[in-house]
Amino acid sequence: MKRLPENDGDKVSNLTNENLKEKPEANRPSAPARREFLRSSLVGAAAIATAAAKPLVAEESAPRSANSVVYSGDVAAFELDEITISDLQDGMKSGKYTSRSITEKYLARIDAIDKQGPAINAIIELNPDALSIADAMDQERKEKGPRGPLHGIPVLIKDNIDTADKMMTTAGSLALLGSRAPKDSTVAQRLRDAGAVILGKTNLSEWANIRSNHSTSGWSGRGGQTKNPYALDRNPCGSSSGSGAAVSANLAAAAIGTETDGSIVCPSSTCGIAGIKPTVGLVSRTGIIPISHTQDTAGPMCRTLRDAAILLGALTGIDNGDPATAESREHSYTDYTQFLKEDGLRGARIGVVRRTFGFNEDVDKVMEAALETMRKQGAILVDPAPIESAGKFGESEFTVFLYELKADLNAYLSKLGPNAPVKTLKDIIEFNEKNSTKEMPYFGQDTFLKSEEKGPLTTQEYIDAVAKARDLARKEGIDATMDKNNLDALIGPTGGPAWLTDHINGDSFGGGSSSTAAVAGYPNITVPAGFVHGLPVGISFFGRAWSEPVLLRVAYAFEQATKARKAPGFAPTLNI
Repeated sequence: MKRLPENDGDKVSNLTNENLKEKPEANRPSAPARREFLRSSLVGAAAIATAAAKPLVAEESAPRSANSVVYSGDVAAFELDEITISDLQDGMKSGKYTSRSITEKYLARIDAIDKQGPAINAIIELNPDALSIADAMDQERKEKGPRGPLHGIPVLIKDNIDTADKMMTTAGSLALLGSRAPKDSTVAQRLRDAGAVILGKTNLSEWANIRSNHSTSGWSGRGGQTKNPYALDRNPCGSSSGSGAAVSANLAAAAIGTETDGSIVCPSSTCGIAGIKPTVGLVSRTGIIPISHTQDTAGPMCRTLRDAAILLGALTGIDNGDPATAESREHSYTDYTQFLKEDGLRGARIGVVRRTFGFNEDVDKVMEAALETMRKQGAILVDPAPIESAGKFGESEFTVFLYELKADLNAYLSKLGPNAPVKTLKDIIEFNEKNSTKEMPYFGQDTFLKSEEKGPLTTQEYIDAVAKARDLARKEGIDATMDKNNLDALIGPTGGPAWLTDHINGDSFGGGSSSTAAVAGYPNITVPAGFVHGLPVGISFFGRAWSEPVLLRVAYAFEQATKARKAPGFAPTLNI
Protein backbone atom coordinates (compact mmCIF):
# COMPACT_ATOMS: atom_id res chain seq x y z
CA MET A 1 0.00 0.00 0.00
CA LYS A 2 1.27 3.42 -0.84
CA ARG A 3 1.77 5.45 2.30
CA LEU A 4 0.92 9.09 2.79
CA PRO A 5 3.97 11.34 2.62
CA GLU A 6 4.75 13.09 5.86
CA ASN A 7 6.07 16.64 5.86
CA ASP A 8 9.79 17.16 6.30
CA GLY A 9 10.44 19.83 8.88
CA ASP A 10 8.97 23.15 7.81
CA LYS A 11 8.70 22.17 4.16
CA VAL A 12 5.23 21.81 2.75
CA SER A 13 4.96 18.57 0.83
CA ASN A 14 2.26 18.29 -1.82
CA LEU A 15 3.51 15.33 -3.79
CA THR A 16 1.84 13.40 -6.56
CA ASN A 17 2.80 9.97 -7.74
CA GLU A 18 4.50 11.43 -10.79
CA ASN A 19 6.74 13.89 -8.97
CA LEU A 20 7.50 11.70 -5.96
CA LYS A 21 10.35 10.04 -7.78
CA GLU A 22 12.04 13.41 -8.11
CA LYS A 23 11.93 14.09 -4.37
CA PRO A 24 14.42 13.11 -1.67
CA GLU A 25 14.04 9.56 -0.43
CA ALA A 26 12.88 10.71 3.01
CA ASN A 27 9.80 12.30 1.45
CA ARG A 28 8.89 9.51 -0.92
CA PRO A 29 6.03 7.15 -0.11
CA SER A 30 8.11 4.29 1.19
CA ALA A 31 6.02 1.57 -0.31
CA PRO A 32 2.81 0.83 -2.04
CA ALA A 33 0.42 1.01 0.87
CA ARG A 34 -2.49 0.07 -1.30
CA ARG A 35 -4.78 -2.81 -0.50
CA GLU A 36 -6.72 -4.41 -3.20
CA PHE A 37 -10.27 -3.64 -4.04
CA LEU A 38 -12.34 -5.75 -6.35
CA ARG A 39 -15.68 -5.13 -7.93
CA SER A 40 -18.41 -6.80 -10.04
CA SER A 41 -22.11 -6.54 -10.69
CA LEU A 42 -24.58 -7.32 -7.91
CA VAL A 43 -27.93 -9.00 -7.91
CA GLY A 44 -31.02 -7.00 -8.66
CA ALA A 45 -33.57 -5.90 -6.12
CA ALA A 46 -35.95 -8.73 -6.92
CA ALA A 47 -33.29 -11.36 -6.34
CA ILE A 48 -32.32 -9.67 -3.09
CA ALA A 49 -35.87 -9.94 -1.85
CA THR A 50 -36.10 -13.66 -2.55
CA ALA A 51 -32.61 -15.06 -2.09
CA ALA A 52 -29.12 -14.17 -1.04
CA ALA A 53 -27.02 -12.31 -3.55
CA LYS A 54 -24.98 -14.12 -6.16
CA PRO A 55 -21.23 -13.70 -6.56
CA LEU A 56 -20.27 -10.88 -8.85
CA VAL A 57 -18.73 -11.80 -12.15
CA ALA A 58 -15.85 -9.82 -13.60
CA GLU A 59 -16.72 -8.09 -16.84
CA GLU A 60 -14.86 -8.98 -19.99
CA SER A 61 -14.94 -5.44 -21.31
CA ALA A 62 -12.19 -2.88 -20.77
CA PRO A 63 -12.03 -1.32 -17.29
CA ARG A 64 -14.40 1.56 -16.74
CA SER A 65 -13.16 5.01 -15.85
CA ALA A 66 -13.85 6.70 -12.54
CA ASN A 67 -16.52 8.90 -14.07
CA SER A 68 -18.25 6.42 -16.35
CA VAL A 69 -21.50 6.66 -14.38
CA VAL A 70 -23.07 10.11 -14.36
CA TYR A 71 -25.39 10.64 -11.42
CA SER A 72 -27.37 13.74 -10.62
CA GLY A 73 -30.29 12.49 -8.52
CA ASP A 74 -31.00 12.23 -4.83
CA VAL A 75 -30.44 9.24 -2.57
CA ALA A 76 -33.60 8.19 -0.75
CA ALA A 77 -33.63 8.14 3.04
CA PHE A 78 -32.63 4.76 4.46
CA GLU A 79 -34.19 3.28 7.58
CA LEU A 80 -30.79 2.14 8.90
CA ASP A 81 -28.89 5.36 8.13
CA GLU A 82 -26.21 5.96 10.79
CA ILE A 83 -27.56 3.17 12.98
CA THR A 84 -25.10 1.66 15.44
CA ILE A 85 -24.40 -1.95 16.35
CA SER A 86 -25.99 -1.36 19.76
CA ASP A 87 -29.09 0.12 18.10
CA LEU A 88 -29.40 -2.95 15.91
CA GLN A 89 -29.03 -5.26 18.89
CA ASP A 90 -31.72 -3.32 20.75
CA GLY A 91 -33.96 -3.62 17.69
CA MET A 92 -33.50 -7.38 17.52
CA LYS A 93 -34.08 -7.72 21.25
CA SER A 94 -37.36 -5.79 21.06
CA GLY A 95 -38.54 -7.66 17.98
CA LYS A 96 -38.44 -4.61 15.72
CA TYR A 97 -35.76 -6.27 13.62
CA THR A 98 -34.43 -9.70 12.93
CA SER A 99 -31.02 -10.49 11.56
CA ARG A 100 -32.73 -11.48 8.33
CA SER A 101 -34.67 -8.22 8.03
CA ILE A 102 -31.53 -6.18 8.73
CA THR A 103 -29.57 -8.18 6.16
CA GLU A 104 -32.33 -7.74 3.58
CA LYS A 105 -32.36 -3.99 4.17
CA TYR A 106 -28.61 -3.73 3.64
CA LEU A 107 -28.79 -5.89 0.50
CA ALA A 108 -31.48 -3.62 -0.89
CA ARG A 109 -29.41 -0.56 0.04
CA ILE A 110 -26.41 -2.01 -1.81
CA ASP A 111 -28.52 -2.68 -4.88
CA ALA A 112 -30.01 0.82 -4.78
CA ILE A 113 -26.91 2.97 -4.37
CA ASP A 114 -23.79 0.84 -4.81
CA LYS A 115 -24.60 -0.50 -8.27
CA GLN A 116 -27.30 1.98 -9.25
CA GLY A 117 -27.93 5.64 -8.50
CA PRO A 118 -24.64 7.14 -7.34
CA ALA A 119 -23.00 3.75 -7.99
CA ILE A 120 -20.40 3.94 -5.22
CA ASN A 121 -18.97 0.60 -6.39
CA ALA A 122 -17.71 -0.35 -2.94
CA ILE A 123 -18.86 -3.97 -3.00
CA ILE A 124 -17.09 -6.49 -5.21
CA GLU A 125 -19.05 -9.58 -4.25
CA LEU A 126 -22.02 -10.46 -2.08
CA ASN A 127 -22.24 -13.57 0.05
CA PRO A 128 -24.85 -15.93 -1.46
CA ASP A 129 -25.30 -17.46 1.99
CA ALA A 130 -25.89 -14.18 3.83
CA LEU A 131 -29.62 -14.63 4.32
CA SER A 132 -29.33 -18.26 5.39
CA ILE A 133 -26.68 -17.27 7.94
CA ALA A 134 -28.99 -14.52 9.20
CA ASP A 135 -31.82 -17.04 9.52
CA ALA A 136 -29.57 -19.34 11.54
CA MET A 137 -28.59 -16.49 13.83
CA ASP A 138 -32.24 -15.61 14.37
CA GLN A 139 -33.07 -19.20 15.26
CA GLU A 140 -30.14 -19.42 17.64
CA ARG A 141 -31.18 -16.17 19.31
CA LYS A 142 -34.63 -17.63 19.97
CA GLU A 143 -33.26 -20.88 21.36
CA LYS A 144 -30.15 -19.78 23.23
CA GLY A 145 -29.96 -16.01 23.21
CA PRO A 146 -27.31 -13.88 21.49
CA ARG A 147 -23.65 -14.88 21.49
CA GLY A 148 -22.58 -11.28 22.01
CA PRO A 149 -22.77 -7.78 20.54
CA LEU A 150 -22.12 -8.92 16.95
CA HIS A 151 -24.78 -11.66 16.91
CA GLY A 152 -26.74 -11.28 13.67
CA ILE A 153 -24.92 -8.10 12.60
CA PRO A 154 -24.03 -7.78 8.88
CA VAL A 155 -20.32 -7.05 8.38
CA LEU A 156 -18.37 -6.49 5.17
CA ILE A 157 -14.78 -7.65 4.74
CA LYS A 158 -12.08 -6.63 2.32
CA ASP A 159 -11.49 -8.91 -0.64
CA ASN A 160 -8.00 -9.87 0.43
CA ILE A 161 -9.39 -11.79 3.42
CA ASP A 162 -10.05 -15.49 2.88
CA THR A 163 -13.51 -16.98 3.37
CA ALA A 164 -14.11 -20.70 2.91
CA ASP A 165 -17.47 -20.22 1.27
CA LYS A 166 -18.89 -19.45 -2.16
CA MET A 167 -17.09 -16.10 -2.40
CA MET A 168 -13.75 -15.60 -4.09
CA THR A 169 -10.69 -13.92 -2.58
CA THR A 170 -8.88 -12.07 -5.35
CA ALA A 171 -7.28 -8.89 -4.02
CA GLY A 172 -8.98 -7.23 -6.96
CA SER A 173 -6.82 -9.03 -9.49
CA LEU A 174 -8.11 -10.95 -12.48
CA ALA A 175 -5.16 -13.27 -11.89
CA LEU A 176 -7.00 -14.73 -8.89
CA LEU A 177 -10.43 -14.79 -10.48
CA GLY A 178 -12.16 -17.99 -9.37
CA SER A 179 -9.84 -18.52 -6.42
CA ARG A 180 -11.67 -19.82 -3.38
CA ALA A 181 -9.83 -20.28 -0.12
CA PRO A 182 -9.59 -23.81 1.30
CA LYS A 183 -10.32 -22.50 4.80
CA ASP A 184 -11.47 -19.34 6.54
CA SER A 185 -8.99 -16.70 7.52
CA THR A 186 -8.76 -16.34 11.28
CA VAL A 187 -10.53 -12.97 10.96
CA ALA A 188 -13.45 -14.53 9.08
CA GLN A 189 -13.65 -17.41 11.56
CA ARG A 190 -13.68 -15.03 14.53
CA LEU A 191 -16.49 -13.04 12.93
CA ARG A 192 -18.50 -16.22 12.41
CA ASP A 193 -17.80 -17.33 15.98
CA ALA A 194 -19.13 -13.96 17.20
CA GLY A 195 -22.35 -14.53 15.27
CA ALA A 196 -21.74 -11.88 12.63
CA VAL A 197 -23.24 -12.21 9.15
CA ILE A 198 -20.48 -11.83 6.57
CA LEU A 199 -22.48 -9.84 4.04
CA GLY A 200 -19.92 -9.67 1.27
CA LYS A 201 -16.52 -8.42 0.22
CA THR A 202 -15.40 -4.91 -0.53
CA ASN A 203 -13.47 -3.58 -3.46
CA LEU A 204 -9.98 -2.33 -2.84
CA SER A 205 -6.90 -0.97 -4.51
CA GLU A 206 -5.61 -3.95 -6.46
CA TRP A 207 -3.06 -6.04 -4.55
CA ALA A 208 -3.58 -3.60 -1.69
CA ASN A 209 -1.88 -0.84 -3.67
CA ILE A 210 1.43 -2.68 -3.84
CA ARG A 211 1.61 -3.42 -7.57
CA SER A 212 2.85 0.00 -8.60
CA ASN A 213 3.91 3.29 -7.07
CA HIS A 214 1.82 5.08 -9.70
CA SER A 215 -1.53 3.47 -9.05
CA THR A 216 -4.92 5.00 -8.33
CA SER A 217 -6.42 4.14 -4.95
CA GLY A 218 -9.72 2.31 -5.08
CA TRP A 219 -9.13 0.80 -8.53
CA SER A 220 -8.72 -2.87 -9.33
CA GLY A 221 -8.76 -4.85 -12.54
CA ARG A 222 -11.60 -7.00 -11.31
CA GLY A 223 -13.57 -4.33 -9.51
CA GLY A 224 -13.09 -1.04 -11.29
CA GLN A 225 -13.09 2.26 -9.39
CA THR A 226 -14.68 2.86 -5.99
CA LYS A 227 -15.99 6.40 -5.46
CA ASN A 228 -16.00 8.66 -2.45
CA PRO A 229 -19.61 8.99 -1.19
CA TYR A 230 -19.12 12.67 -0.30
CA ALA A 231 -18.23 13.62 -3.88
CA LEU A 232 -18.38 10.92 -6.51
CA ASP A 233 -15.48 12.23 -8.58
CA ARG A 234 -13.21 12.20 -5.52
CA ASN A 235 -11.01 9.36 -4.33
CA PRO A 236 -11.79 7.17 -1.29
CA CYS A 237 -8.05 6.74 -0.54
CA GLY A 238 -5.98 3.78 0.51
CA SER A 239 -6.32 0.13 -0.30
CA SER A 240 -9.28 -0.42 2.07
CA SER A 241 -11.21 2.08 -0.03
CA GLY A 242 -14.23 -0.16 -0.53
CA SER A 243 -14.56 -0.82 3.19
CA GLY A 244 -14.37 2.89 3.96
CA ALA A 245 -16.84 3.96 1.29
CA ALA A 246 -19.28 1.15 2.11
CA VAL A 247 -19.49 1.90 5.83
CA SER A 248 -19.73 5.64 5.23
CA ALA A 249 -22.56 5.10 2.74
CA ASN A 250 -24.41 2.88 5.24
CA LEU A 251 -24.12 -0.29 3.18
CA ALA A 252 -23.39 -2.33 6.33
CA ALA A 253 -23.08 -1.89 10.05
CA ALA A 254 -19.31 -2.32 9.99
CA ALA A 255 -16.40 -3.45 7.84
CA ILE A 256 -12.93 -4.92 8.10
CA GLY A 257 -10.00 -3.33 6.33
CA THR A 258 -6.29 -4.11 6.23
CA GLU A 259 -3.32 -1.82 6.51
CA THR A 260 0.36 -1.94 5.75
CA ASP A 261 0.85 1.83 5.86
CA GLY A 262 -2.23 4.05 5.80
CA SER A 263 -4.78 1.71 4.23
CA ILE A 264 -7.19 1.67 7.17
CA VAL A 265 -6.69 5.19 8.48
CA CYS A 266 -6.62 7.02 5.14
CA PRO A 267 -9.92 5.71 3.71
CA SER A 268 -11.47 6.14 7.16
CA SER A 269 -10.39 9.77 7.12
CA THR A 270 -11.52 10.62 3.59
CA CYS A 271 -14.79 8.74 4.02
CA GLY A 272 -15.60 10.32 7.40
CA ILE A 273 -15.54 7.26 9.65
CA ALA A 274 -13.55 5.81 12.55
CA GLY A 275 -10.79 3.30 11.89
CA ILE A 276 -8.47 1.29 14.11
CA LYS A 277 -5.09 0.06 12.86
CA PRO A 278 -4.10 -2.27 15.72
CA THR A 279 -0.66 -3.15 17.00
CA VAL A 280 0.78 -5.76 14.64
CA GLY A 281 0.03 -9.09 16.32
CA LEU A 282 -3.19 -8.09 18.07
CA VAL A 283 -5.24 -9.48 15.15
CA SER A 284 -4.20 -12.58 13.23
CA ARG A 285 -3.11 -12.27 9.59
CA THR A 286 -3.59 -15.96 8.76
CA GLY A 287 -5.53 -16.22 5.52
CA ILE A 288 -5.03 -12.60 4.45
CA ILE A 289 -3.28 -11.90 1.16
CA PRO A 290 -0.05 -10.28 2.39
CA ILE A 291 2.34 -7.47 1.60
CA SER A 292 4.60 -7.36 4.63
CA HIS A 293 4.49 -9.53 7.74
CA THR A 294 6.29 -6.81 9.69
CA GLN A 295 3.56 -4.24 9.06
CA ASP A 296 0.35 -5.93 7.83
CA THR A 297 -2.70 -6.02 10.06
CA ALA A 298 -6.47 -6.16 9.74
CA GLY A 299 -8.67 -3.76 11.68
CA PRO A 300 -12.21 -2.39 12.09
CA MET A 301 -13.73 0.46 10.09
CA CYS A 302 -17.03 1.80 11.45
CA ARG A 303 -19.11 4.96 11.65
CA THR A 304 -18.50 5.27 15.38
CA LEU A 305 -15.54 4.43 17.56
CA ARG A 306 -17.77 2.41 19.88
CA ASP A 307 -18.74 0.15 16.99
CA ALA A 308 -15.07 -0.17 16.04
CA ALA A 309 -14.20 -1.12 19.61
CA ILE A 310 -16.92 -3.79 19.60
CA LEU A 311 -15.57 -5.21 16.36
CA LEU A 312 -11.96 -5.14 17.56
CA GLY A 313 -12.85 -7.22 20.60
CA ALA A 314 -14.18 -10.00 18.38
CA LEU A 315 -10.96 -10.16 16.32
CA THR A 316 -8.27 -10.47 18.98
CA GLY A 317 -6.64 -13.62 20.30
CA ILE A 318 -3.72 -15.99 19.91
CA ASP A 319 -3.41 -17.80 16.58
CA ASN A 320 -0.75 -20.47 16.26
CA GLY A 321 -0.72 -19.82 12.52
CA ASP A 322 0.51 -16.26 13.07
CA PRO A 323 3.50 -16.15 15.46
CA ALA A 324 3.15 -12.39 15.91
CA THR A 325 -0.04 -12.93 17.92
CA ALA A 326 1.90 -14.68 20.70
CA GLU A 327 3.07 -11.27 21.90
CA SER A 328 -0.53 -10.15 22.41
CA ARG A 329 -1.19 -12.69 25.15
CA GLU A 330 -0.99 -10.16 27.99
CA HIS A 331 -2.22 -7.23 25.92
CA SER A 332 -5.49 -8.24 24.25
CA TYR A 333 -9.09 -7.86 25.38
CA THR A 334 -12.40 -9.24 24.17
CA ASP A 335 -14.21 -6.06 25.24
CA TYR A 336 -12.62 -2.78 24.27
CA THR A 337 -15.74 -0.74 25.01
CA GLN A 338 -14.67 -0.68 28.67
CA PHE A 339 -12.00 1.87 27.72
CA LEU A 340 -14.39 4.36 26.13
CA LYS A 341 -14.64 7.32 28.48
CA GLU A 342 -16.29 10.63 27.64
CA ASP A 343 -13.88 12.38 30.01
CA GLY A 344 -10.92 10.42 28.67
CA LEU A 345 -8.97 13.53 27.68
CA ARG A 346 -8.95 14.98 31.18
CA GLY A 347 -5.34 15.04 32.36
CA ALA A 348 -4.10 13.16 29.28
CA ARG A 349 -0.73 14.31 27.95
CA ILE A 350 -1.03 14.57 24.18
CA GLY A 351 1.97 15.20 21.93
CA VAL A 352 1.36 17.29 18.82
CA VAL A 353 3.51 16.02 15.94
CA ARG A 354 3.82 19.33 14.09
CA ARG A 355 5.88 17.76 11.33
CA THR A 356 2.70 16.17 10.02
CA PHE A 357 0.95 19.56 9.74
CA GLY A 358 1.50 22.25 7.13
CA PHE A 359 0.55 20.53 3.89
CA ASN A 360 -2.89 22.17 3.64
CA GLU A 361 -4.02 25.42 5.30
CA ASP A 362 -7.63 24.30 5.63
CA VAL A 363 -6.60 21.00 7.23
CA ASP A 364 -4.46 22.98 9.66
CA LYS A 365 -7.50 25.02 10.64
CA VAL A 366 -9.44 21.83 11.38
CA MET A 367 -6.50 20.55 13.43
CA GLU A 368 -6.17 23.77 15.42
CA ALA A 369 -9.87 23.57 16.27
CA ALA A 370 -9.28 19.98 17.36
CA LEU A 371 -6.44 21.05 19.63
CA GLU A 372 -8.66 23.69 21.21
CA THR A 373 -11.34 21.05 21.83
CA MET A 374 -8.78 18.86 23.58
CA ARG A 375 -7.67 21.73 25.79
CA LYS A 376 -11.26 22.41 26.78
CA GLN A 377 -11.66 18.72 27.60
CA GLY A 378 -8.76 18.94 30.01
CA ALA A 379 -5.91 17.54 27.91
CA ILE A 380 -2.36 18.73 28.47
CA LEU A 381 -0.89 19.44 25.03
CA VAL A 382 2.83 19.11 24.49
CA ASP A 383 3.27 21.18 21.36
CA PRO A 384 5.43 20.44 19.49
CA ALA A 385 6.42 16.88 20.29
CA PRO A 386 8.76 16.07 17.40
CA ILE A 387 9.59 12.54 16.32
CA GLU A 388 13.23 13.11 15.51
CA SER A 389 13.62 10.00 13.35
CA ALA A 390 10.58 10.68 11.15
CA GLY A 391 11.40 10.75 7.46
CA LYS A 392 14.60 8.74 7.90
CA PHE A 393 13.24 5.22 7.42
CA GLY A 394 11.30 5.48 4.15
CA GLU A 395 13.88 3.72 2.01
CA SER A 396 14.29 0.95 4.55
CA GLU A 397 10.53 0.46 4.73
CA PHE A 398 10.32 0.09 0.97
CA THR A 399 13.22 -2.37 0.91
CA VAL A 400 11.45 -4.49 3.52
CA PHE A 401 8.29 -4.44 1.41
CA LEU A 402 10.12 -5.62 -1.70
CA TYR A 403 11.59 -8.64 0.08
CA GLU A 404 8.55 -9.57 2.14
CA LEU A 405 6.05 -9.12 -0.69
CA LYS A 406 7.72 -11.84 -2.75
CA ALA A 407 8.28 -14.22 0.16
CA ASP A 408 4.93 -13.71 1.86
CA LEU A 409 2.81 -13.71 -1.30
CA ASN A 410 4.47 -16.86 -2.60
CA ALA A 411 3.82 -18.52 0.77
CA TYR A 412 0.15 -17.48 0.67
CA LEU A 413 -0.33 -18.74 -2.89
CA SER A 414 1.28 -22.08 -2.04
CA LYS A 415 -1.51 -22.75 0.47
CA LEU A 416 -4.28 -22.37 -2.11
CA GLY A 417 -3.62 -25.85 -3.42
CA PRO A 418 -2.89 -27.29 -6.87
CA ASN A 419 -5.89 -25.61 -8.52
CA ALA A 420 -4.74 -22.09 -7.68
CA PRO A 421 -4.87 -19.93 -10.83
CA VAL A 422 -1.40 -18.53 -10.07
CA LYS A 423 1.24 -19.98 -7.78
CA THR A 424 3.98 -17.35 -7.51
CA LEU A 425 4.58 -13.63 -7.87
CA LYS A 426 6.31 -14.44 -11.14
CA ASP A 427 3.11 -16.08 -12.41
CA ILE A 428 1.15 -12.94 -11.50
CA ILE A 429 3.61 -10.72 -13.35
CA GLU A 430 3.32 -12.92 -16.45
CA PHE A 431 -0.48 -12.93 -16.19
CA ASN A 432 -0.54 -9.13 -16.02
CA GLU A 433 1.67 -8.86 -19.10
CA LYS A 434 -0.56 -11.23 -21.07
CA ASN A 435 -3.70 -9.39 -19.93
CA SER A 436 -2.30 -5.88 -19.86
CA THR A 437 -5.29 -4.19 -21.52
CA LYS A 438 -7.51 -5.26 -18.62
CA GLU A 439 -5.00 -5.39 -15.77
CA MET A 440 -2.70 -2.50 -16.63
CA PRO A 441 -4.68 0.09 -18.62
CA TYR A 442 -3.60 2.96 -16.35
CA PHE A 443 -0.46 1.89 -14.48
CA GLY A 444 2.04 -0.93 -14.58
CA GLN A 445 3.64 -3.29 -12.09
CA ASP A 446 6.94 -1.61 -11.30
CA THR A 447 6.89 -2.64 -7.64
CA PHE A 448 6.08 -6.25 -8.50
CA LEU A 449 9.05 -6.33 -10.86
CA LYS A 450 11.40 -4.91 -8.22
CA SER A 451 10.13 -7.40 -5.66
CA GLU A 452 10.63 -10.38 -7.97
CA GLU A 453 14.31 -9.43 -8.32
CA LYS A 454 14.89 -9.75 -4.57
CA GLY A 455 16.41 -12.77 -2.87
CA PRO A 456 15.36 -14.66 0.28
CA LEU A 457 14.72 -13.18 3.70
CA THR A 458 18.19 -14.31 4.78
CA THR A 459 19.72 -11.61 2.54
CA GLN A 460 21.75 -9.12 4.57
CA GLU A 461 20.17 -6.13 2.82
CA TYR A 462 16.78 -7.23 4.08
CA ILE A 463 17.97 -8.01 7.62
CA ASP A 464 19.62 -4.58 7.87
CA ALA A 465 16.55 -2.80 6.48
CA VAL A 466 14.20 -4.42 8.99
CA ALA A 467 16.49 -3.55 11.90
CA LYS A 468 16.96 0.05 10.75
CA ALA A 469 13.29 0.72 10.05
CA ARG A 470 12.12 -0.74 13.34
CA ASP A 471 14.78 0.98 15.42
CA LEU A 472 14.10 4.38 13.87
CA ALA A 473 10.33 4.07 14.13
CA ARG A 474 10.23 2.47 17.59
CA LYS A 475 13.18 3.12 19.91
CA GLU A 476 14.34 6.36 18.29
CA GLY A 477 10.87 7.34 17.14
CA ILE A 478 7.58 6.92 18.97
CA ASP A 479 9.08 5.45 22.15
CA ALA A 480 11.74 8.15 22.45
CA THR A 481 9.26 10.99 21.91
CA MET A 482 6.75 9.59 24.37
CA ASP A 483 9.40 8.84 27.00
CA LYS A 484 10.95 12.30 26.72
CA ASN A 485 7.62 14.09 27.11
CA ASN A 486 5.80 11.58 29.34
CA LEU A 487 2.98 11.27 26.81
CA ASP A 488 -0.18 9.21 26.66
CA ALA A 489 -0.63 9.62 22.89
CA LEU A 490 0.61 11.42 19.81
CA ILE A 491 -1.63 13.18 17.31
CA GLY A 492 -1.48 14.43 13.75
CA PRO A 493 -3.80 14.93 10.79
CA THR A 494 -4.66 11.56 9.27
CA GLY A 495 -4.54 13.08 5.80
CA GLY A 496 -6.00 15.75 3.58
CA PRO A 497 -9.41 15.99 1.93
CA ALA A 498 -10.13 13.55 -0.89
CA TRP A 499 -8.46 14.42 -4.19
CA LEU A 500 -9.99 14.09 -7.65
CA THR A 501 -9.66 10.54 -8.95
CA ASP A 502 -7.19 10.64 -11.83
CA HIS A 503 -6.25 7.45 -13.63
CA ILE A 504 -3.70 9.21 -15.80
CA ASN A 505 -1.58 10.80 -13.08
CA GLY A 506 -2.47 8.51 -10.21
CA ASP A 507 -2.98 9.50 -6.59
CA SER A 508 -2.29 12.98 -5.26
CA PHE A 509 -1.63 12.52 -1.55
CA GLY A 510 -1.06 15.80 0.23
CA GLY A 511 0.24 14.64 3.58
CA GLY A 512 -0.51 12.48 6.58
CA SER A 513 0.79 10.85 9.73
CA SER A 514 0.47 7.09 9.27
CA SER A 515 4.03 6.02 8.53
CA THR A 516 5.81 6.09 11.86
CA ALA A 517 3.18 3.98 13.59
CA ALA A 518 2.94 1.71 10.55
CA VAL A 519 6.68 1.02 10.36
CA ALA A 520 6.86 0.54 14.13
CA GLY A 521 3.91 -1.85 14.03
CA TYR A 522 2.20 0.33 16.64
CA PRO A 523 -1.51 1.21 16.92
CA ASN A 524 -3.18 4.14 15.17
CA ILE A 525 -6.79 5.29 15.59
CA THR A 526 -8.47 7.88 13.39
CA VAL A 527 -11.79 9.63 13.98
CA PRO A 528 -13.50 12.43 12.05
CA ALA A 529 -12.21 15.88 12.97
CA GLY A 530 -14.04 18.20 10.59
CA PHE A 531 -14.59 19.15 6.98
CA VAL A 532 -12.77 21.03 4.23
CA HIS A 533 -15.15 22.26 1.51
CA GLY A 534 -17.59 19.52 2.44
CA LEU A 535 -14.97 16.76 2.46
CA PRO A 536 -14.16 15.00 5.75
CA VAL A 537 -10.71 14.92 7.32
CA GLY A 538 -9.66 12.82 10.27
CA ILE A 539 -7.29 13.15 13.19
CA SER A 540 -5.00 10.29 14.22
CA PHE A 541 -4.15 9.19 17.75
CA PHE A 542 -1.14 6.87 17.86
CA GLY A 543 1.33 5.63 20.43
CA ARG A 544 3.24 2.74 21.94
CA ALA A 545 2.77 -0.94 21.20
CA TRP A 546 -0.38 -2.41 22.76
CA SER A 547 -1.67 1.04 23.80
CA GLU A 548 -5.11 0.52 22.22
CA PRO A 549 -6.88 1.05 25.59
CA VAL A 550 -5.27 4.47 26.08
CA LEU A 551 -5.78 5.54 22.48
CA LEU A 552 -9.43 4.46 22.57
CA ARG A 553 -9.96 6.47 25.73
CA VAL A 554 -8.62 9.75 24.35
CA ALA A 555 -9.94 9.30 20.81
CA TYR A 556 -13.42 8.48 22.08
CA ALA A 557 -13.45 11.54 24.32
CA PHE A 558 -12.54 13.68 21.31
CA GLU A 559 -15.16 12.00 19.12
CA GLN A 560 -17.88 12.58 21.71
CA ALA A 561 -16.84 16.20 22.28
CA THR A 562 -16.96 17.04 18.57
CA LYS A 563 -19.39 14.57 16.96
CA ALA A 564 -17.83 15.62 13.67
CA ARG A 565 -19.20 12.72 11.62
CA LYS A 566 -21.83 13.75 9.06
CA ALA A 567 -23.40 11.33 6.61
CA PRO A 568 -22.34 11.73 2.97
CA GLY A 569 -24.54 13.45 0.40
CA PHE A 570 -23.38 11.62 -2.75
CA ALA A 571 -22.74 14.84 -4.66
CA PRO A 572 -21.57 14.24 -8.24
CA THR A 573 -18.86 16.86 -7.67
CA LEU A 574 -18.06 19.74 -5.32
CA ASN A 575 -19.54 23.12 -6.10
CA ILE A 576 -16.78 25.43 -4.89
